Amino acid sequence: MRWFSRFLLVFGALAGVLAVTLAAGLRQGLLALLGIGFGAVLQGARFGFTTGWRDLIERRDPQGLWAQMLLMVLAAALTLPLLAGSGGELVGAVAPLTISLVLGAFLFGAAMQLADGCGSGTLYKAGGGSPLSFVVLPTFAFGSFLGASHQPAWIELGGLPAVDLLAFGWPTALALTVAACGLVAWLAGRARGNTEGQAQASPQAVTQQLVRTGTASFVAAARPAQPRWATRWWLGALLLAVLYLAHLVVAGQPWGIVYGMGVWGAKAVSALGWDLSGDAFWGVAPHAQRLVEPILADVTSVTNIGLIYGAIAASRWNGAPKFTAPSGRRLAAAAVAGLVMGYSARMAFGCNVGAYLGGIASASLHGWVWFALAFAGSIVGVRIRRRVGA
Repeated sequence: MRWFSRFLLVFGALAGVLAVTLAAGLRQGLLALLGIGFGAVLQGARFGFTTGWRDLIERRDPQGLWAQMLLMVLAAALTLPLLAGSGGELVGAVAPLTISLVLGAFLFGAAMQLADGCGSGTLYKAGGGSPLSFVVLPTFAFGSFLGASHQPAWIELGGLPAVDLLAFGWPTALALTVAACGLVAWLAGRARGNTEGQAQASPQAVTQQLVRTGTASFVAAARPAQPRWATRWWLGALLLAVLYLAHLVVAGQPWGIVYGMGVWGAKAVSALGWDLSGDAFWGVAPHAQRLVEPILADVTSVTNIGLIYGAIAASRWNGAPKFTAPSGRRLAAAAVAGLVMGYSARMAFGCNVGAYLGGIASASLHGWVWFALAFAGSIVGVRIRRRVGA
């Protein structure tokens, strides 16, 4: 009867897309379909930003980060010419280099390791049935709502203006992006190559080495690499890049996660009687409008909903998945991590999708700053993760 369950999954997807189209228009229906694609690819390929970084930190397996760099290059190559020639009809993910970006990215990187998923990871793992992600999702949404409410105050702390490499023309911007991705991939490869015969190092030792002597010592302080060739990473990168392009064309903006989850949190607290009319973020246009409109009218929300369904379908394509119930201590730690992730993502202008992928693929320097600080935070997060028995 597996064929019948698969038929129901496909039928449910098509019916859902049709329902969204009838309720909110063709564009929203297409975004729901793209969201299903994102969820199916993330779940099917198990393409985890968090896991890829943890594999490099703990096992010196660079394949996850290599695939992420491939995704960045492909997404940039497909979309930078469009952004440059759209006359403003398409917008990239460009943000200033603020103090809040530095602090928020570091906190997010640490918290996502404890939560075992970033924004997209939380959504697709929740769709896949992960008990941990079910706990993280509501606290992430509330944290995103609260972080957005405080975002104007964080930005007032100051920083540097946005640096958009597209100002130099898209060929130069793309060349710089490819060069930077190549450098990161090379360093990740060195991390594997320099660890042959080395003893296992704890995240604490790795962090101390990184602070003391920089990247060269960081890669030398790791455990031996035992990577497995994972075609799923590379196929996932290719498919996600195509979906990213389609999302930009349909929505007019890059793929995002966090804003939609913040809208969910804001709608929830509004329903409970929280007056947001005077809020520094949610009380002003266009965000105030999002709170009175149906949730299907929001670009990020409808994509997120589709992503969850896509993950549900992919995870159940070959039968229902099985999970081991986490301990109460682990669930509590994940709930706190979700709150921190949601809040810090608003400080840092997005998560691994909106700030990291979107920023780098849009040739915005803040994407690289986010990556560097979030990766450093992940080193700390891996250490905390071990302490709570994850």
